[in-house]
Amino acid sequence: MSFTYEKQAYDQHGFVVVRQFLSATDFAELRYNLDRYIREVVPTLADADAFYHDRSRPETLKQLQRMEGDPFFRDYAMHPTWTALAQALVGEPVQPGVTEWFNKPPATNHVTPPHQDNYYFCLRPANVATIWLALDAVDAENGCLRYVAGSHQRGYRNHARSKILGFSQGITDYSADDFLGEVAVPLQPGDAVVHHGMTIHRADANLSADRHRRSFAMVFKGASCRRDEADYARYQASAREQRREMGLQG
Repeated sequence: MSFTYEKQAYDQHGFVVVRQFLSATDFAELRYNLDRYIREVVPTLADADAFYHDRSRPETLKQLQRMEGDPFFRDYAMHPTWTALAQALVGEPVQPGVTEWFNKPPATNHVTPPHQDNYYFCLRPANVATIWLALDAVDAENGCLRYVAGSHQRGYRNHARSKILGFSQGITDYSADDFLGEVAVPLQPGDAVVHHGMTIHRADANLSADRHRRSFAMVFKGASCRRDEADYARYQASAREQRREMGLQG
């Protein structure tokens, strides 16, 4: 596929939705391996790679990072469907970066602060895209993503350390104008939304009584990207300090 429409929307708005991104077979295979990973691998992970709302309650698992240590997810990073979409939107050959799983367990006060992903990635140029695949129905009630359209073209906003595990930095001057300019993105299982590394986005808490809001995401960076190692070291130090303050290891 050429993804001509998707490329135009991505360049203009900083994000684009791709409905039913994977085939039914591919989607089922991914979900099977995510369930396997959570069942078999997650209990062995350090605090830095598996975040819980309440670690004493496994059902409140809310985020997984660095899943590439598992053979399936190491190889999955080169899946041709994901790579083709990423390359079309980024506009140059891409390399896979981090692999992540997200959840907002029901009835937990877990918000996603407004942020720009490349504040974490520290890539120059910021030619990086995140493909975020919905595993559950996602809507306003259970915390869909909300984007500030066009914000990828306006540079960095001020970030500072947050108190939200998994999102160590958040925008400090998010304003009423930002809220008014948000675009909510409801998705069905199998739909994907792709956003630019500079696009401002956030999500509310899951206010539902019994619905999870699970997703799987992969980051792809353009071949021209280089990491600013000094900025990245500062970010990593801040994230480690956040975990220490929360009594977590790793």
